Amino acid sequence: MIRWGVVGTGFISHAMLGAIAKSERSVTTAVAGRNETALSGLQAQYAIPNAFTDIADLLSSDDVDVVYIALPNHMHADVTTAVINAGKPVLCEKSLTVTMADANRLSEAVEPSGLFFAEGLMYLAHPLITQLVSLLQDPSFGDLRSVSGSYAADIWKVVNPAGGGTLYNLGCYPASLLHLVVQTMCGEKAFAQRRIAAFGSLNKDGNIQDTAATVRFDNGVMATLQSTDSHGMSHSFEIVTTKGMLRFATNPWLPAAGDNRMIWQPFEGPAREIVVTDDNDAFYHQTRMVERALASGAAEAPRPSPRLKDSMEIMQFLADWEAAARG
Repeated sequence: MIRWGVVGTGFISHAMLGAIAKSERSVTTAVAGRNETALSGLQAQYAIPNAFTDIADLLSSDDVDVVYIALPNHMHADVTTAVINAGKPVLCEKSLTVTMADANRLSEAVEPSGLFFAEGLMYLAHPLITQLVSLLQDPSFGDLRSVSGSYAADIWKVVNPAGGGTLYNLGCYPASLLHLVVQTMCGEKAFAQRRIAAFGSLNKDGNIQDTAATVRFDNGVMATLQSTDSHGMSHSFEIVTTKGMLRFATNPWLPAAGDNRMIWQPFEGPAREIVVTDDNDAFYHQTRMVERALASGAAEAPRPSPRLKDSMEIMQFLADWEAAARG
């Protein structure tokens, strides 16, 4: 059994605690948070033996094998460093951080430790994305020409002012999927070889709330991405190759238990629906990914889940997008 300690009492903690409870190979043994009411509620709801208001008490517990960090993203670097220094593996919620300085600090703590670390881009662990990678690697799929994606949600009233705006809350999803597509179809180095132009608008906190970016990779592949937390609830992601177009008919970033769908429309011939059916959601599969990695002694997640270097490349892209949008 993998014994989890969960740091944070917000809504995302419920998603992971439910996934951990569903797995036969994991159990939550401790939770930490400053909100005592929320803390006691989580402890009771999920039958967690230990609850701490001080994270140091959780980190010193011999009953915790791995720590899930469910805190706001501006706290990720400090808390990840503390967990690593305590000698425990880490699953840290997305986005990695909100600045490259913090991302570098986090990386400098993780890399020499030899301990497992993964950013919680949970959707990448779902079988839907495994199926996507298989399609991208099929020679009959053609060569990559362009990608477009957008994610919009009307969540501006509840976003964290210190969280860096829509890019680090929602934009990290299409950005990370773009990263996977380019890396899979064009090679490990292709994603970093690019130019980016962007526009954006600011909210009252000075963060970017609406933004659109155009990217040209040095190999000629083009991409357009949009992100907003000021309106709507919509998602789209399309991949165009020399042979046709693949689009997600369901939300690629919230693959659910049940049917998840992609549609392949070749330039010649009828469209084909690709259905990936699974009994579990992305948080469950993320939990299983961590279990397998720890059981094998791995220090990082296998692709398509993000390795540390993947998270750093995605983070640099988000930072470049923000700079261009503010520009």
